[in-house]
Amino acid sequence: MINKIADSVAQAMAGIADGATVLIGGFGTAGIPNELIDGLIDQGARELTVVNNNAGNGEAGLAALLKAGRVRKIICSFPRQADSQVFDGLYRTGRVELELVPQGNLAERIRAAGAGIGAFFCPTGFGTPLAEGRETREIDGRHYVLEYPIHGDVALIKAERGDRWGNLVYRKAARNFGPVMAMASRRTIATVHEIVELGALDPEAIVTPGIFVRSIVRVERVATAGGGFVRKAA
Repeated sequence: MINKIADSVAQAMAGIADGATVLIGGFGTAGIPNELIDGLIDQGARELTVVNNNAGNGEAGLAALLKAGRVRKIICSFPRQADSQVFDGLYRTGRVELELVPQGNLAERIRAAGAGIGAFFCPTGFGTPLAEGRETREIDGRHYVLEYPIHGDVALIKAERGDRWGNLVYRKAARNFGPVMAMASRRTIATVHEIVELGALDPEAIVTPGIFVRSIVRVERVATAGGGFVRKAA
């Protein structure tokens, strides 16, 4: 019987190796799998290459992983904002490497990995420092830069509901990079707010089929003093 439900975050995170490339879903603070990032810190893997849209907010989530000294390199499109002080301090002192990728290119490089595309040409970045040392080509009078897929050893993503086969649906903007990251990784771990019976998810609404998911962990949403919600590992 296929059952991809993990008993705990720790169980789901077991076996992630030092030096792994970890794709982490989220766009700003929307869709960040904070429980899984905390689990990765507890698990202890080091020298990680992390792929995310940005480089952490405040002191929690991805910023906490950076602060713990577990990240060797980050690949992202928006590394600095008002509360990215953890990344900023590490980068300025040479303790973390940065590969800056335009946001559309980042999404397409991840998607290409999941689709089995060896490389592709994209016009974004041509004529800028991001294209220095890269192969370029003129096609129909327009200049392009060669881009390579981004494959992950592990993807950590946040979904809304799932079943024991690992089928996932998402909540609004929390969907962002999750689906393409699940396809691009050898192992995908997802948090869900609700685990439903097989057949309860409308097949037309399933965004990430279970074939791309190794483990899911249920988390509960708890109210905060400010009236919002956070998720807590079940």
